[in-house]
Amino acid sequence: MSSAKVFVRGLVIEAEIGVYEHEHGRRQPLVIEVELDLRPAPFEHIADTVSYEAVVEQAREIALAGHLKLVESFAEALARALMRDPRVLAARVRVDKPEALAPALAGVEIKLTRD
Repeated sequence: MSSAKVFVRGLVIEAEIGVYEHEHGRRQPLVIEVELDLRPAPFEHIADTVSYEAVVEQAREIALAGHLKLVESFAEALARALMRDPRVLAARVRVDKPEALAPALAGVEIKLTRD
């Protein structure tokens, strides 16, 4: 096997996020997409891979940790948390903030890789 990916798409998390005064003290939706490149290995059991639920849990923990000013900060924190798993070779995290420029979409994508 040359590569394997785990992904989560369309995850909606409520977070207190934004630099503007009207964004403080209120939660707003973030739409999250994560793609993880995994170290090639035989996948026989759930313990052999990264659980989708672990990805969701990391995103929720970051959202609950307190106010973040930038979507970039959220995306980077999630990518770094996911990279702590040694099976993950690269993490791509895309975060859309649908209320930022509604009806247009705005957001950020960050990719981290192992050296």
